[in-house]
Amino acid sequence: MFEGVYTALITPFKDNRVDAEALRRLVEQQIANGIAGLVPCGTTGESATLSHAEHKEVIRLCIEAVAGRVKVIAGAGSNATSETIELTRYAKEAGADAALLITPYYNKPGQEGLYRHYRAVAESVDLPLVLYNVPSRTGVDLLPDTIARLVRELPGIVAVKEATGSMERVSIIRALCGQNPTLLSGDDATFLPFLAVGGRGVISVSANIDPARMVAIWRAWNDGKSGLALSIHEQLLDLNRQLFCETNPIPVKGVAAMLGFCQPEIRLPLTWLNDKNRENLRRIVQRLGLLPGD
Repeated sequence: MFEGVYTALITPFKDNRVDAEALRRLVEQQIANGIAGLVPCGTTGESATLSHAEHKEVIRLCIEAVAGRVKVIAGAGSNATSETIELTRYAKEAGADAALLITPYYNKPGQEGLYRHYRAVAESVDLPLVLYNVPSRTGVDLLPDTIARLVRELPGIVAVKEATGSMERVSIIRALCGQNPTLLSGDDATFLPFLAVGGRGVISVSANIDPARMVAIWRAWNDGKSGLALSIHEQLLDLNRQLFCETNPIPVKGVAAMLGFCQPEIRLPLTWLNDKNRENLRRIVQRLGLLPGD
């Protein structure tokens, strides 16, 4: 159901409010470059600092702008199960194709708590669900055995965004689960090796900046052109690494502003990209031919 390149969309702000016009322009630019779908209100979209009203506004604006041309996987996760259910219900009402559900952060539930959390959401809302595992940010790790248990019992769970960057982890999940769920990378730098061990796509930060090359990796791999896929992967290595030189989405927001995609605004407690990292990223996007006028 969900494979290919999905962009973990930034949330543009203007005067500390959601910049609807910039968001619509981003959607058009992404679709023009061949992405399979968009993921608003994830980590990269600064979901942790959006009010509930803003969260719903971003999802609605994205779905309206997409107008059915690509899929929308709406970020709907929270550390509270009741809040996750509320946001997932809204995603369904707004017309999202699926909901992305991060593991409950800060609370640090055990595997049984994670299982019950996801089960409660799946039983409350009839919408395809994408589990999102990023232990480096949440402090909790959704283990392969728990994923397998959830997938066996809950047909609404259709995909997993696995952001550990571990190819061993991906292989274990695939061995336990077979072809269901679809495995999506949450780590741009290891997207190509992820495909080699059974992954079927990526939810990408880098695609905010260079969607065409991210899509080209996917297409080359699917066409059996592994050498071409490797060449494009290598072109993007510096960008993929440096977009995490500071906490995501600080660097990607900085580059997006540099390229004129959005205003240079990010919400506290995150702070703006420092000068050294900005100049380093400027050189990288210039080498990729992405700066206006190149």
